[in-house]
Amino acid sequence: MMPTPFETKYGHAPAVTARAPGRVNLIGEHTDYNDGFVLPTAIPQLTTFELSRREDRSVRVHAADLGEDATYELGAERRTDGWIDYVAGVTQELARDGHEIGGFDALVTSDVPRGSGLSSSAALLVALIRGLRELYGFDMDDVQVARLARRAENGLVGANVGIMDQMACSLAGEGEALFLDCRDLSFERVPLPTNADLVVLHSGVEHSHAGGDYNTRRAECERACELLGVGSLRDLGEDDLDRVNAIEEPYARRARHVITENARVLRTVAALRAGDLEEVGRLFLASHASMRDDYEVSVPEVDLIVELASALEDVYGARLTGGGFGGSVVMLARLGRGRAAGESVAAEYARRTGREPKLLTPGE
Repeated sequence: MMPTPFETKYGHAPAVTARAPGRVNLIGEHTDYNDGFVLPTAIPQLTTFELSRREDRSVRVHAADLGEDATYELGAERRTDGWIDYVAGVTQELARDGHEIGGFDALVTSDVPRGSGLSSSAALLVALIRGLRELYGFDMDDVQVARLARRAENGLVGANVGIMDQMACSLAGEGEALFLDCRDLSFERVPLPTNADLVVLHSGVEHSHAGGDYNTRRAECERACELLGVGSLRDLGEDDLDRVNAIEEPYARRARHVITENARVLRTVAALRAGDLEEVGRLFLASHASMRDDYEVSVPEVDLIVELASALEDVYGARLTGGGFGGSVVMLARLGRGRAAGESVAAEYARRTGREPKLLTPGE
């Protein structure tokens, strides 16, 4: 029997295997760090950590997909601007919370594409924390897992992300959406329609949450709050848009997106519960237009995918999903027609751009 990659790397079998899914956000983009509403769901793609204890305080990690290794000592975590920062961020936050762990060997694999807007980083963080929770037996529920994962990404990694990605990767399940209030982390599970296909197409344009554009948008929202005299943009509703539109740009547009996007999440939840797929499609398209024009996080390649998808009779609606500046598009399509629609869009997109898109769902 052939040894596994972990056995080949470390000479023994792993003690623990833990996984976490990527996520696609149906609607509610850039609302999470504004205390707003989001509606993500899990996707089939997973990140997997295999782990075993060490007798010392060394952490050794092999990233199988990259063919790279990294090592550091517990208590000596520091930012390197590399992928190991996600692992080091987790062990640093565990120590701050008083969780006693020793060194470990780990091997990580993932089929959640990086830079796709599908939470590859959150899936990695949640899978690792789940694995360490089992390996070292500390007590931590799934919401606490998400909170710690976010702190790791905000802290050592330096990406000022909200809580949605980590909550989705820790709590969301296939066949249901997680309707999450990011102010108090209360959530409801909303069944996805069984008479429609969810389509996710990666544009081939990668993004990075740790990059400057994402953090700039967050700072712009904080400035908008100062101009409007509120603690959070969640404190404002559509009745406040006249006042919002009167402040200086680009802060008015940033605030307008967040306020209208919160309203669209609530309407989408209502439409899903009512089975009104046409309305969900309209809300998807309105969300994309807002992200493109008011929040300015889309790119021409993603706009082209949305345009091509919207022209198909079998597609109810489409929108950029994730933080933006590249990434993926989510579409809602007629049952049984989603894969054909996604393949059609992918082929025409590839012809026009020369890029290699990847259809992630639905599978064959």
